[in-house]
Parts: sequence; C-alpha cells; structure tokens
Amino acid sequence: MSVKSFQYKRFKYIGVLTVLAVYFLILVGGIVRSTGSGMGCPDWPKCFGSWVPPTDVSQLPEDYLEVYKEKRIEKNQRLAGILDNMGFEKLSASIFSHPSQYIETEFNVTKTWIEYLNRLVGVLIGIFIFLTLVFSIPYLREDKAVFFLSLGSFIVVGFQGWLGSIIVSTNLLPVTVTIHMALALVLVAMLQYAVTRAQKNNFSGRFKYSGKVNIVIWIVAITTFAQILLGTQVREEVDIVAFSMNGENREAWVDELGISFYIHRSYSILILGLHVYLAYLLYRLKDKTMTRMTNTMLLLVAIEVVFGIVMAYFAIPAFLQPLHLTFAALLFGVQFQLLIHYHYASRKAYRNTVAVSN
Repeated sequence: MSVKSFQYKRFKYIGVLTVLAVYFLILVGGIVRSTGSGMGCPDWPKCFGSWVPPTDVSQLPEDYLEVYKEKRIEKNQRLAGILDNMGFEKLSASIFSHPSQYIETEFNVTKTWIEYLNRLVGVLIGIFIFLTLVFSIPYLREDKAVFFLSLGSFIVVGFQGWLGSIIVSTNLLPVTVTIHMALALVLVAMLQYAVTRAQKNNFSGRFKYSGKVNIVIWIVAITTFAQILLGTQVREEVDIVAFSMNGENREAWVDELGISFYIHRSYSILILGLHVYLAYLLYRLKDKTMTRMTNTMLLLVAIEVVFGIVMAYFAIPAFLQPLHLTFAALLFGVQFQLLIHYHYASRKAYRNTVAVSN
C-alpha cells in the first residue's frame, strides 16, 4: 500500500468513526435529558470542582448548593456584560434574568455520573475531531475543501464545548439547548460531506442528474432539520411541565404542552408525505446504493412515526425520549448522505470531476 493510499484510508476511517461517535453522543445527551441529569454537575469543565466527581454528598461542603449557584451567577454576569458591550442587550437580559439559574441542584450520584460520562464522550469526540483535522492535511494539495471542512468541524466542536459550559451555568436555558442540538446536526453534515468528498474520485456516473430530485432531497433534509429543532423545543416544554409537576402524573404532561407540540405533531404528516414522494423518485433511479439508503430512510421514518405515536398517547415513556431524538438525527444524516451521494454519483457530477482532474 502506498503512503498516499494509506493517508486517504486513514482519513476515511477516522472520519467515519467520528461521525458514529457524534451520533452516540446525541444518544447519550438524550439519556442525560430524559433522566434529568443535565445539572448532575453544576460546574464546567470540572464536576463539583473535581476532575473525578464525588460518589457521596459527604465529600462536598455543607453549603455546596449556595456555592455553585453563586459561581453560576458570577459566570452569567460576566457573559451578560460581554454581550451587553457587543450590543446584544436583549440577549444579555434574557440570559441573566432567566429564573432557572437561581435553582439549586442537589447532589444525586446517579445523575452526576451520567452527566460526567456524557462529558467524557464529548472529550473523546474532541480527540477524534482533532485527529480528523490532522489526517486531512494531505488534502490541502488536492482538495482544500476537505481540509477546511475538517477545520470547520474542529471549530464547531470547540464552540459546542463553550456552549456546553453556558448551558450548565444558565441551568439549561432553553434557547441554548436548541442551538446545541442544531450545531450537532451541522457537525454531522460537515463530517459526512468531508468524508464523502474525499472519496469523490471513486464515484462513477451511474444515473442522469435531475435538478428536481436534488431539490426534493434538499427540501426533505431541511424540513427534517426544522422538525428536529421544533422537537427540541417541545422537549423543553416537557421538561418545564415535568418540573412543575415534580415528575409525577406523566399521563397529564401532553395535555399541558403548548402550541409547539401540536405543530410538531401535525408537521410530521407533511414530512411523511415528502419522504414517500422522495422515495418514489429515488427508486426510479434503479441504483443499488441509492435504493439501500432510501430503504434505510423509510425505515427510520417508520420508526420515528411509531415512537411519536407512543410518546403522544402513552405518557411520554422516558426510555423513548433519547431514542426518538437519536433516530431523528440518524434520519437527517441519511438524508444528507443521499444528497451528497446523489451529487457525486450522477453523470453530470462525474463529468465535472473528470474534467477537473484532467
């Protein structure tokens, strides 16, 4: 195997591993939220002031609730001051005035270690992303876009880490959680594009390019992206309702949800129709790879529909919440992969690639 071939295969393997790790982190993050462990560690990046969290409340000072609440408030004051100086007065006010930051979080060993493991997975992904960036350096000579996509992913992960600290300091401020989820999907898309683009010379023109099909794939991916963010907002409402009811009477939670839930539920009908239409267009290509991905897409849609129905009519089972989110993220990932693959496998793109290489 030549050095060049090894370098390219190395990038592909670390890129695929990183994408899978991000999906796993989304699942772990969903478990954190479904178990109410988001504030299991009241500080960041340490957990109760230590790199290894405590296992018993006796290891903490008696006034630990007040201590960590004050630390969060001080951090929010600094953030609010920076935003205020930058001209974001309304955003500054909303962050600092939100009542959630004044809530004291009592120590719970299970929730603390769930959140701690979530952070460890995040660190592991940071390492994978860094290796992806390093292994993308050889592409600077042939396809700079691959390197800059890897660099962009590295920057997004860094920003995600900073945003995670804000989420903790504001005690899960709703808007920050939604942004966190949106950036996770953007990160997945960037990594998938980088890995696939790096292999673009392996594609052949198997079918004729159609602008109509391309647009429909884009529409489906964008609507799914919006649906996931809307679902994140619904989840925030669920958390508020659960908190107001002390985690009891789950069967009554759905009735207490606002308009976001009903939009999310009704919107799913439109999305289902779009997926069916897209599948019809893709099956007509008679391409084995596109057919396999289309089958996967439809399977994920079916699973999401079942999960949604069960959650709406069976008191939002806690174990389904992280699965619902993870499968939705996987669905978006498959759609984005369809988009990339369709572009590079079409005859039009193939001709363009050959023309550039020549």
